[in-house]
Order: sequence, then structure tokens, then C-alpha cells
Amino acid sequence: MNIWKISIQNIKTKPLYTFLSVCILALSITLLLGIQQLKNGFKNQIETNLGKIDLVIGAKGSPLQLVLASVLHLDNPTGNISYAEANKIAKNPRIKLAVPISYGDNYKGYRIVGTTPDFLTIYNAELETGRPVKAAMEVVLGATVAKKLNIKVGDTFLSSHGLVENIMDVHDDVLTVVGVLKPTQKVIDRLIVTNLESVWDVHHHEDETAEHHSEHHHHETDNGEKEITSLLITFKSPRSLLTFPRKINISTNMQAALPKYELHKLYEYTSIGFKTISWIAYLILVMSCLTIFISLYKMVKERAFDLAILRTYGASNFQLIRMVLYEGLIIVFLAFLLGYIFVKMGLTIALHFISSNYQQNILEELPFMEDVLHLGALVLLMVVASALLAIYPIIKMNISTILSHEK
Repeated sequence: MNIWKISIQNIKTKPLYTFLSVCILALSITLLLGIQQLKNGFKNQIETNLGKIDLVIGAKGSPLQLVLASVLHLDNPTGNISYAEANKIAKNPRIKLAVPISYGDNYKGYRIVGTTPDFLTIYNAELETGRPVKAAMEVVLGATVAKKLNIKVGDTFLSSHGLVENIMDVHDDVLTVVGVLKPTQKVIDRLIVTNLESVWDVHHHEDETAEHHSEHHHHETDNGEKEITSLLITFKSPRSLLTFPRKINISTNMQAALPKYELHKLYEYTSIGFKTISWIAYLILVMSCLTIFISLYKMVKERAFDLAILRTYGASNFQLIRMVLYEGLIIVFLAFLLGYIFVKMGLTIALHFISSNYQQNILEELPFMEDVLHLGALVLLMVVASALLAIYPIIKMNISTILSHEK
């Protein structure tokens, strides 16, 4: 007696039930895996992109905006600060590394960041080809930029003003690619790195030639004082984090923001949404197990007579249990396959959409085998429990009563 065959036969006799069970279960699996992916992707981005940055100093405004703009490069800056004042702060003996960054231009949506060679060390970035920036108007490309725009060492291009791609406001200073960085999976992959002089020069020429462009955020003030967007700081000891930011916030016209704290707060906010969706998904999971239980229970009730006859022909309780269990397992397997395919498709579409529309993408695909295994174990447990409950009447049945009643 082939138990698998009987299970498959059972499934075929009630296609709608099976289809419903599989769909509901697949839906909860898709939601749970998808949420896990987003959560991990987000967390991972925050952790890897902070690199060695303990503190960001910039113009007064929203600290979260300053962090998003200067660390994740996802927002517009809060304004500019004086380079001379930033330099004074940078000389503090408690600071291990202070990296000025200045930006305001882009090429095809990728940000051009003027900075010092230390910028690469924050992200442990190394050159794949070419050499570092030595003179003004030279740039080094992040790995993603080079790949997506298909430009290499020796190529030249014109940047446009602002942080979003536009053809209205293109600078006439030619930038030359001198190097390409190795992929780091960090934000630097999406940046075009140059020195501070390049940013200042481009804007200095602009200011001389275009007095009518009053909306330019000048990187040089009227008295020729140089400005930067923000200063990224690494301390020698974490103790400095307690006193240093307060001192800056109180005694200067700049603000100091702690990226770890700000991004953690942001993560906490989004976690509430993630949690809500997770609970809904678990609820759907419980409902799908109920559906499976009802479907199996109905089968056991309807076919009590056949099952009793099987018993008289020498089928053991264990074989009957296996018959119902296999049916549950087939449903779980199909649902998991469907759920996995949905998640993969959803992520691929989302990633493709984001990377083609937004150059600054913080979504990424992570291996999620561990989540799949955890969820698999949980779903399997619930379905096996449903199956065992549904089967209870068979084991308790009195064969002769059932057979005499049916006849």
C-alpha cells in the first residue's frame, strides 16, 4: 500500500482547499521573510556605513538630517561650515582622525565629494586601478559608479550643480578619472571622490562668472573664506563622546551629531512598522494552520469508513498518521517554494526599481538561509501539530462500530 499515493490522491480530491492552504501559508512566509530581509538590510547598512565615524560636525539643523546627508549620503546637507573653524576643532588632541567633506555637485545622480585622502581610510577603501587624487579636477570613482556608468581611468566628464541629476546647470570644468576603488559594500561605492580644491575651484569660477546665480550655496563666502559641508570625526577613546559634542553644540554655531545614536533612533522608529507587519504575518500563519487542520480533519471524518477498512486490511495506526502527515508536508513544501520565489522576485524588482531610479540605494540583498531555516522549523511544527490533532479521531476509533454504522 503506497501511502504517498494515497496522500496525493487526497490532495487532488479537494483542489480548492489545497490551493487556499498553500496560498495563505505562502503569504505569511513571504511577509515574514521579506520583513526579515528589509530589517537586516537596513541594520547592516547602518553598521557597515558608519565605518569609523564617531561624530559628524556640520551646520545647525536636524541632527538626523546631518547624519543622513554626511554619512549615508541620502539627504541634503543642513548647510555649510567654515573650513578654518573646522580645522581648529580637528586639531584637538582627543581626535584621532578628522575628515572634512564638501559636496554640492553630482554626475548622473552620483555625488561628488571633495575631501582629504583620509576619507578612504574611514571605509578601508583601496584602489582597484589607477592612482589617488593629486591635483584639482581629478576624481576617483566608487566601484558602483564605475560599473553603472561604465567609465574608467582616463575618462573625463562634466559635473552638474546640486545633488540630483540635471542638464540645466552643468559646470564647465572638466573632471578627469584617475582611479577606481575596489567594491567595499559601503556608501563610498556610490560616490565620486575628489579633493577639496576641486569643489572650491568649480564653485569659485562659477561665482565669478555667474553673479546672477544667487541660489548657489557658496562654498566660499564673500571674504574668500573657504567652507565645507561637514567634518567626520573619529576619537582616540570613546570617552570623548560624552563631553565633546555638548561643547560644540553650546560654544559654536555648528552642531555635533552622533551617527550611531541618530541612526539607532531611526532604526527603532522603523522597527515599530516592521514589528506590526511581523505580527500580522504570524496571525496569517496561525490562520493558515487552522485551514490546514480543518481540511485534514474533514478528510478524516469523511473517510472514516475507508480508513477503518484500511485498518482491517492490516494498516497500522502509524501508517494512517503518515498518510495525513504527508498531505500536510506536501502543502508546506509547496507554500515554502511559493513564498521563497515571491520574496526573491519582490526583492529583485525592488532592487532593480531603486537602483534604476535612485543612485543612493540603501537596500541590499543579504543571504537569508538562516531565516528560511528558522521559519521552516516553525511552520513545520505548526503543521505537524495540526495534522496530529486532525488524526486523533482515527486512532481512537472503534473499527467495528464504524463499519457496522456505515453498512
